[in-house]
Amino acid sequence: MESENSPLTVNRLLAIPRAELVVRASRSGGPGGQHVNTSSTRVEVLWNVRESATLFDDQRVMLLTALSSKLSEAGDLRVVASDTRSQLRNRVLAEKRLAEIVRRALIVKKARKKTRPTKSAVERRLAEKKLRARRKSERRADRDD
Repeated sequence: MESENSPLTVNRLLAIPRAELVVRASRSGGPGGQHVNTSSTRVEVLWNVRESATLFDDQRVMLLTALSSKLSEAGDLRVVASDTRSQLRNRVLAEKRLAEIVRRALIVKKARKKTRPTKSAVERRLAEKKLRARRKSERRADRDD
C-alpha cells in the first residue's frame, strides 16, 4: 500500500491528496460468524469533486457531468468496499476503485466523423437491388401462367 502521505494517483496528470479523502469504516453486512458481526471492515471513501483543489476547471466540469449520477448533492463521490475481511485491504480496494472511476470519467471520447459511402459502393448497392427486384418479378410472372 502507498504511504498515508502520498497522493492517490489517478493518471499521469492527476493525483488526489489523501487529505481530500474522507475514509470511514463500518460493519460489513451479510451472513457470517462472530468476527463479521463485531469488526468494522467495510470501508467507505468519499472525495468531494466540487471542492477539490487539485482539479483544473475543465477536469472538474468533465467529472461533474460524467459522474453526475454517482455524486451526492454536495458533490461527493462515494466508493465502498467490503470484499475482504481486512479493513486495510478494503481501503486499498476502495481507493483503487475511486481512482479507476475518476480515470475513466476523464477520458475524452473521440468525436465520430460522418462518412459517406463511395460512389462505386452506392452504384453497386443499387445494381444489386435492381437485380434482386428483377429476379422477384420474374418469379411472379411464372406464377401468373
